[in-house]
Amino acid sequence: MAQWTSAVGAAQLARLLGSQQDRPAGPGTRRPPAYRALADGIRLLVLEGRVPVAARLPAERELALALTVSRTTVAAAYEALRAEGFLESRRGAGSWTAVPAGNPLPARGLEPLPPEALGSMIDLGCAALPAPEPWLTRAVQGALEELPPYAHTHGDYPAGLPALRSMIAERYTARGIPTMPEQIMVTTGAMGAMDAICHLFGGRGERIAVESPSYANILQLMREAGARLVPVAMAEGLTGWDVDRWRQVLREAAPRIAYVVADFHNPTGALADEDQRRRLVDAARSAGTVLVADETMSELWLEDDVEMPRPVCAFDPAGSTVVTVGSASKAFWAGMRIGWVRAAPDVIRSLVAARAYADLGTPVLEQLAVNWLFSTGGWEQAVRMRREQARRNRDELVAAVRRELPDWEFEVPRGGLTLWVRSGGLSGSRLAEAGERVGVRVPSGPRFGVDGAFEGYVRLPFTVGGAVADEAAVRLAAAAGLVENGGAGGSEAPRTFVA
Repeated sequence: MAQWTSAVGAAQLARLLGSQQDRPAGPGTRRPPAYRALADGIRLLVLEGRVPVAARLPAERELALALTVSRTTVAAAYEALRAEGFLESRRGAGSWTAVPAGNPLPARGLEPLPPEALGSMIDLGCAALPAPEPWLTRAVQGALEELPPYAHTHGDYPAGLPALRSMIAERYTARGIPTMPEQIMVTTGAMGAMDAICHLFGGRGERIAVESPSYANILQLMREAGARLVPVAMAEGLTGWDVDRWRQVLREAAPRIAYVVADFHNPTGALADEDQRRRLVDAARSAGTVLVADETMSELWLEDDVEMPRPVCAFDPAGSTVVTVGSASKAFWAGMRIGWVRAAPDVIRSLVAARAYADLGTPVLEQLAVNWLFSTGGWEQAVRMRREQARRNRDELVAAVRRELPDWEFEVPRGGLTLWVRSGGLSGSRLAEAGERVGVRVPSGPRFGVDGAFEGYVRLPFTVGGAVADEAAVRLAAAAGLVENGGAGGSEAPRTFVA
């Protein structure tokens, strides 16, 4: 019986391997043999989750033809992977990927590092900050005071608590977007909102247009829903959205959904101006595409003189084109799993009806806590604290990276939680692996792209500051040194953490 559960074709594997970039070898640098480089490339793809565990690899002859190398090279690479525990084989069943005993399964997204690992590892994988106390404690205490009447009910509110739906609607209205509670559904975080939207509009095989790069966890959610992702390249730096390119892609590919993060884009930090927003909505309306606007970062401007544009939904007064996703998780605390969808009432009704076969509803106590924050002014004070912390972390991390890694290139965003960094010609995947060896966890660029794009990038979040930011940059520089010297992929690379 075969032990593999999926398969990767020779052309696909060759394309993924080809996306891995390395800095050209300098004088005196020893390049690994061809079989070793191939084995290292496949191992990196497995460790990153870009080739799943238990995926059947192409036959040696097929991969040799796709890579234009000898069959002997492929056979030697496969044998090296078997010896290291990254490949298993059985006569008649082929060869499939594996992970050695004791290694964690590779992550497909950017889930937080387990708490027990935080003592030895600086975690730059998750763009989330600690709770802004004392506001979390006060919000929970306020929620407990409001809980008794709800405790006498069944507790299932598929559309969300009426009080919170009304409060969210009022907040949109105050921003100049008239909104009724019937246009709001409360969800379990922004991920819950996107999952519901993808299942309603983006069934298996449907096309979804996405920014390139875009938020890694949402991309993976869409892939697992069976969507066909259509990438639309972002402009260079912080200029953001090439709307003419978007119009062309929407017209030619006719995607059912387009997903954009117009407010301090994750990962680049770009902020769409009003003209870009208006034209994006017009392009989506003309193509018959539902434009999903993720505004989870919309309150995280980090400079006092930033003038926030109107929300994307402001340019869709009829409400037929734009579906908006919001969340408390980025602006307040990731542990507060409260999100929401703003859309036309008929869309909300469809989402609520489908929820009966998903999670039924969102925890009541957390909804009451967010409602307390919104209704007492606690939200504004907590978010102000969050901005101050993120701004301080950003400035200290930027200074540390510029000092330790002067060849790395980036533009400093004026909001959000992430820095999108061109890693000096080094492979982001190899930097991520080398970083694990020296005690810093960093997500590589391909996590945020489609089909191997952005190998020359890493994302750095504003989650650490001060001495920790300094140490993170020192460890990143050590990881870069390992990659430059060829130590990130071979068994000779050090496995101890830098103190």
